[in-house]
Amino acid sequence: MKIAKKTVVEVVSEASSKMQDPNYSAVLVGGFVQTQQPTAQYLSAHEGDFGGAEEVVNAIFHTALIAQCYQRTEGREVPQISYGDLDQVADGDTEHNLEQRQPYVREYLQSNVENAAMRKALTLIALAMDAVY
Repeated sequence: MKIAKKTVVEVVSEASSKMQDPNYSAVLVGGFVQTQQPTAQYLSAHEGDFGGAEEVVNAIFHTALIAQCYQRTEGREVPQISYGDLDQVADGDTEHNLEQRQPYVREYLQSNVENAAMRKALTLIALAMDAVY
């Protein structure tokens, strides 16, 4: 099932308004790390590519927002993504594959993630989320 543009816009708008609460980001990131440990470890392994630990937290934040888009669309939590799930979707042109499967998630990443290495990692994770549903 494709995620609607409206869903992405709603999730991002809600996150923007909740950013007024200094705890919001920490709770969102912490909750994601607890439920998606392999994904968080994968992102942490790219700390140098992203530009440091703060950027890893930023990547996890974006990943948690993407997970919320899937949750709203599918009506259930994102199953835990394994390293095998990431490997399964790593072949080929991942940006093109995400464009075909979830164009509005790709659009979100293109608009909100400037770091190319981070965008590539998040694209792979979004594809894995799509595959586990």
